This record gives sequence, structure tokens and C-alpha cells, in this order.
Amino acid sequence: MRRSSFSPDPDCAVAQSLAVVGDPWELLIVRDLARGLDRFDLLADSLHISRKVLTERLVGLMDSGVVERTAYQERPTRYSYRLTPRGQALLPVLVALQDWGDRWVLGDGELTGTNSAGEAPAQRVHELVGRRIPDGLLLPATSGGTADVVSAEARSTVLFGFPATGRPTPLPDEWPTIAGAHGCTLENKLFTERYDDFRAAGVAVHGVSTQRPDEQSAFAELEQIAQPLLSDTDLALTAALRLPTFRSGGLERLKRFVLVVGADREIRAVRYPVTDIPDAVSWALSTA
Repeated sequence: MRRSSFSPDPDCAVAQSLAVVGDPWELLIVRDLARGLDRFDLLADSLHISRKVLTERLVGLMDSGVVERTAYQERPTRYSYRLTPRGQALLPVLVALQDWGDRWVLGDGELTGTNSAGEAPAQRVHELVGRRIPDGLLLPATSGGTADVVSAEARSTVLFGFPATGRPTPLPDEWPTIAGAHGCTLENKLFTERYDDFRAAGVAVHGVSTQRPDEQSAFAELEQIAQPLLSDTDLALTAALRLPTFRSGGLERLKRFVLVVGADREIRAVRYPVTDIPDAVSWALSTA
């Protein structure tokens, strides 16, 4: 159900894109599919939307090639929905929109790499407790190839997010003025120092940032980082968990967080904001 009537400029990519996902419900459906809500009833419950409106929007997104469906039950036939590659390419748009909303609508416009406990991004992170990380979230890893964000071999996984390291790629000039942005090298080194303790406890440790895989690999080699670092350049994990970000140097950067995730992929505990990095590392070991 492409809204072809809405095309004030046939050569404008913005206008043509809005003809596909210009309705708020459509972007919210994309948001929830990225979160792993792949069944009709799950989407309806999350969005508080009528079944008629949801059906219309899903049909429109399928007609536009953003969403596809697969039957998982017969008699009656029931479908699961997922984003196509075309739909997954919208995830950076969603993250940028969320970042803009956190800063300019829910916030005071300040560029910051962290939040206070009472702010909306912090509440959103703490609401992750009890939720599952979607299956099949594979990211490029410094350990080679791609890796699941949740280890299948460990009894639990500590997943810590950090904005960016300054080696080998220099950080933006504004970096020292952004609250909460610095400390990424320290954090990685502290997790490396305790890496054997985590392994002895049966706990995997994964660091994640939105830096490129080659940047992460060079940093890990220079600093002898033990834990695998995962690259979320496509923002798949960031969108799936609605993680807080800030934009600097033309890129979306993760704000610092720590998650403890069970082998069943359920998030058991969160630490956000992270204001004391050494204490957060100790907390992760004692909690996991």
C-alpha cells in the first residue's frame, strides 16, 4: 500500500522515502521488528494499535519491500514478520531519530555521552531487565569473523558498550568536552585485567562500540585487549535494545553501559549510567 499520492517531488529522495515510511506507525513497526517482536500479537500489544491499522501498515511495508513474512503455523495460518535487507538499512535512521529525540525533545539540547538516572535514556536501559536479546545478532568481532553478542558456551555474558577509543583513529576535537565520553581505553584495560577471573567464573566478556572492525582490531592489538570487541557499525544491536547514543565526528556513538545477560539471552542486570568505571567492572564480575 505505497502512498504514491504523497510525492511532491519525484526526484527528492526524502519525499520518496516518506512515501514508504512517512507514517509514524510504520517506523514504530520497524523499531519493534528490530527488537525481535516478530508476531502480529506482540506488535499489537507493544504498539497499542488496532488490528486493522496494524494489518494495513504491515501490508504497506511488505508491498514496499521493507518487511517480509513467513508462515510458522497452519490451520489457521499464522505468520512471523522480519525486516528485509531494505528494512534493516533503516536502522541507522531510527537510531539517529532516537538520538535526536533524546537530545532535543526529551533533553535540553546538550551534547553528552551519558545521562542522569532520572532521564528517559536511563529509564529505557533499566527497562531492559527481563527482556531477551534477539536471536541471531552476529557482529564482526576481533576474535575473527562474526560472533553472537551472547556467548553460547558461557553461563552468562557481560556486554559492555563504550563510545570509542582514540587509537589508532584520533577522536574528534570536541571529545574532551563531552561528558562521559572519555575512559574507553581504561575500561577495556580493566576488563582485560579481570578477564581470567571472568572466565574462571564461566562468564564471557564482550565489548561493543560502533567503531569499524579494523579500528577495533588495531586497538586490541596495540593495547593487548583480551576480550573480544564487537563492531556495531550497522547499529543492529543498538536498534534492537534501543541503546542510548550521541553523535560526534559524524558518527553515532554508544553511551557507556554494562549488561549482564544469561545463557537464555535474558538480560538479568544493567548498569547505566556508568560513572565509576573500576566499580562497574567489579560489579559486573560479582553480578554475573
